[in-house]
Amino acid sequence: MKKHIFYMAMAALSLAVFPSCEDTLTETPDSSYDKDSFFESEANADMAVMGIYSSISDYRHYGWYEMAGQASDDMYYTSRTHSDNTIHDMVHYRVTSTNEWVEWLWQLKYQGIDRANMAIDGIVNMPGYAESENLQELDAEARFLRAFLAFDLIKYWGDVPFKTTYTSNYEDAFGARVSREEIYDQIIEDLNFAKEHLPWADASSSPERATQGAARAMLMRVYLQRAGYSLQMDRQMTRPDDTKRAEYFNAVISEWEAIQANGYHDFYSGGYEQLFRNFSQDVLNSQESIFEIAFFHQQGARNGGAWGIYNGPSVAEVQGVPTSEMANYMGRANGFFIVVPEWRDFFEETDVRRDVSICTYRFIWNTDSMKHVKQERNAGSWYPGKWRREWMPTETWNKNMNYGDVNYCVLRYADVVLMAAEAYNETGNTTEAWNLLNRVRARAGATEYTDANYEELMATRKATHDLTFIDDGSAQGRFRTALYWERGFELAFEGERKFDLIRWGVLGDALRLFGSQSSVNRGTNAAYPAYQNFVDGKNELLPIPLVEIQSNPNYEGKNNPGY
Repeated sequence: MKKHIFYMAMAALSLAVFPSCEDTLTETPDSSYDKDSFFESEANADMAVMGIYSSISDYRHYGWYEMAGQASDDMYYTSRTHSDNTIHDMVHYRVTSTNEWVEWLWQLKYQGIDRANMAIDGIVNMPGYAESENLQELDAEARFLRAFLAFDLIKYWGDVPFKTTYTSNYEDAFGARVSREEIYDQIIEDLNFAKEHLPWADASSSPERATQGAARAMLMRVYLQRAGYSLQMDRQMTRPDDTKRAEYFNAVISEWEAIQANGYHDFYSGGYEQLFRNFSQDVLNSQESIFEIAFFHQQGARNGGAWGIYNGPSVAEVQGVPTSEMANYMGRANGFFIVVPEWRDFFEETDVRRDVSICTYRFIWNTDSMKHVKQERNAGSWYPGKWRREWMPTETWNKNMNYGDVNYCVLRYADVVLMAAEAYNETGNTTEAWNLLNRVRARAGATEYTDANYEELMATRKATHDLTFIDDGSAQGRFRTALYWERGFELAFEGERKFDLIRWGVLGDALRLFGSQSSVNRGTNAAYPAYQNFVDGKNELLPIPLVEIQSNPNYEGKNNPGY
């Protein structure tokens, strides 16, 4: 079962941090520690690192709000279209610089980076650091988390203020934009340090803490994103020149080879469905799950995560049951996210990923039997199914109806295999690229690609959803087309799809293709309006929160393009 390794430390820790440029944050909390006297023991250094983890485990960060930042893509959207200045406006590309969730994401990412800066500075300057492997490992863990959060900044906002020193006063919090290329350099430096000083995972490891495999897998993701397209301040989507791209792809392959040489990480031996049941059941598995963000909440507390509750099948609220018996029922799941239904037909019948990824039912409350009853739904009302309230341990069902203890897996071995496959294809070794992609398909029970069956396997998809924005007239192009679909099949709703489409330079094209063809948009009111609202040269990035633009003179009043 899951070991909630962070929460004793998080309960004890309240470091004086500076997460955002707001006057309310200039006061030092009564319960905070003085930085200069805090780093006096390895236990306190470990506590400082736990404070970084607590930023990403906040329910307003990766527990909930991050779900909105990762959507919409060509696979899912939210079930409501009204304007709310939070989740629905973000997902439907109506986001503005005053969006409350964007502000929280911005603050929490900077809070985590500032905590990392404090931890790194404090640990490095501890007596005996140069001789202590434990302190160097904690330093590496903090650098991994700083890199992780800095990468989020680039993906969401592009060029942003960034520094590697702790913000000890209000004036120092104001910084000018830093080129994303400089930030990328620091991210790679941090991850290279992390991979040299963190241990490899083994069967006794918890994926809730960074390991060498996590650092190397994160480097692969960073290099692929850096090699791809990104939106610049002049509203142009650009990518590095071919020489630089080749350098980045070769770096991906180097990290992949190291992971393979170590030999521990692999596909989970219990099968695809059980892999995801394990996430909902709080079972840790460090073989395929390389890095997870941990969530846990106390009875009745407003914390934890919403995985499987906001992005899983709907479960109706229990009615008319005595409080003493509530623990016997599932509680509630809002089911905010809906699957673009056409995707279900693109999976092969034998592909086990289809019925794990796409849930076609919900649970309604039957007042006669006083039970939850499973109810099948029509296309256009299906849910992401990788996390489900029904799979969660019974003891977590009613601690809080809106939150759960389901971890979010950020880095998974199957994703690493597909990243390596992409890099091999882009460096001309398309044969090895197909070998790796077919390993993923074989685990899922899907037909492996060959030269002879490529067109047959693509026929159903091309009939209605021909990817005209990807040229498959060459061997590399055919692999890119197959990879477009395969990353969807394998990694649906896991948070990477939107950023894949951005780095490939096709997010707007994909939204328009799937939005215009979807059955959910054939009425007068489009349920999936992202394709109508998306603006090329704008919505590839989020707006910087207006409060930051107004309070930081270094922005000169300029937000991201189009905002």
